[in-house]
Amino acid sequence: MSARARAVAAARGAVGARYRLHGRDPRFGLDCVGLAGLALRAGGCTDSIPAGYALRGGTAGGMLDLIDRAALLRTDRPQPGDLLLFAVGPAQFHLAIKSADGIYHADALLRRVVERPGVPPWPLLAAWALIDDGPVRGIVLGEG
Repeated sequence: MSARARAVAAARGAVGARYRLHGRDPRFGLDCVGLAGLALRAGGCTDSIPAGYALRGGTAGGMLDLIDRAALLRTDRPQPGDLLLFAVGPAQFHLAIKSADGIYHADALLRRVVERPGVPPWPLLAAWALIDDGPVRGIVLGEG
C-alpha cells in the first residue's frame, strides 16, 4: 500500500472521532493538526506533532515555511492522502487530508472528524505530497 493510501485509510478511520483542541488520539478527540499527524504518521512521517499552539495567529508565510522545513514535498496537484493547508479566516489556518471526493478534516463546528465532499469553501494556500521513497520527516508546525 502506498504512503498516500495509508494516509487516506488513517484519515477515513478517524471519521466520527470527536473534535478536541490539541487532540492527538482518535479515541479521545482530534483537531486538524492531530488528524494531519495521524494520517502523516500512517504515511511514513516520523517527526513529532506539536501539542501547544493557538487556534488562531501567525502568518501564511510562517505556516508555509514551517511545513516546508518538515521535508514534505510541495505539490500543485494534490492527490488523495496529501496534506492541505487552507486559510479559513484572518490569521486562521486549517489542515486537512485530501480524499478522493473532497477532504478529511476535524470540523470544529460539527465537533467531529468528517469527510467533506466537493471543493472546500476556503482558499487553498498549499499542498504537500506524501512520497513512497522511504521514511519522510513529518510535520512540525511549531509550538506556541
